[in-house]
Amino acid sequence: MAKLREAQAILKSLGLPPHQQNEMSALTLLALCGIGPKDAWSQARRASLTVTKGIMVFVKQQYGKKYAPNTRETFRRQVLHQFVQARIADYNPDNPDLPTNSPRAHYAISEAALEAVRIYGTNDWEAASARFRAQQGALLEVYRGQRKARLIPVRLPNGTDVQLSVGTHNQVQAAVIHEFVPRFVQGARVLYLGDTAKKILILEQERLQALGLAVTEHEKLPDLMVEDTKRKWLFLVEAVTSHGPMSSKRVFELKQMLAPCPLGLVFVTAFLTMQEFRKHSQDIAWETEVWIAEIPEHLIHYNGDKFLGPR
Repeated sequence: MAKLREAQAILKSLGLPPHQQNEMSALTLLALCGIGPKDAWSQARRASLTVTKGIMVFVKQQYGKKYAPNTRETFRRQVLHQFVQARIADYNPDNPDLPTNSPRAHYAISEAALEAVRIYGTNDWEAASARFRAQQGALLEVYRGQRKARLIPVRLPNGTDVQLSVGTHNQVQAAVIHEFVPRFVQGARVLYLGDTAKKILILEQERLQALGLAVTEHEKLPDLMVEDTKRKWLFLVEAVTSHGPMSSKRVFELKQMLAPCPLGLVFVTAFLTMQEFRKHSQDIAWETEVWIAEIPEHLIHYNGDKFLGPR
């Protein structure tokens, strides 16, 4: 319906992230503003509402949308918390000293958001929404800044700086590049680097093709592929947190996939800690290597009759 779409447009203009531009968020905004299907935005008003008997009842009565009682927490955690962070709503404005779990907890449209919302649909809306974002800060940009601040910086052997998304798995990968590669790979060139969020971060397509490797199915590749340009080896590294060491099955699959490659293959399983290694020690294939970030200068050789090198 029209009012729902308009509410979503308002939330987008005021700088809310995509997850807070959905139907539940739009209905919450309409409830906080007291806007029914036939009301003009200029009629928006400020009134304190609880979640269940205020917002959810308004949504049901005005828009025929009935939410289950246990949806109350979804309204709070996925809509109202973000509205408060974005300065769109005030939390407990009538009684700021209410405890967090009080049944009388309530929300109201903020004065700044109310001033902007009342202008929606007029020629002044663009300026009003821009003024709100400038004064209050767009939550979307705040979240982006927070995510960017938490990214894991990585400097590749060639001096290129990249950033991995947050996560333990990517911490292992960063440690491999910063600590393992300088110690054990000569003339290192990163040919492939995955990312848990972006899937592919580095992909040297031309070099891999020159080595006879088809990389159309990147999900079958190890986490990192690093070429040792001096010894003509190719290091295949699995960064392990909860699963995925260089097992016999995994080594067999990689050897089949990389059969055309003229470089010697070196299989490496990387862990952050010795404790994590112990969990997977029985699953690791012979004739492979283990590297642990907390003891970066050492390798554990599963090779038997020889040390680091291709078989």
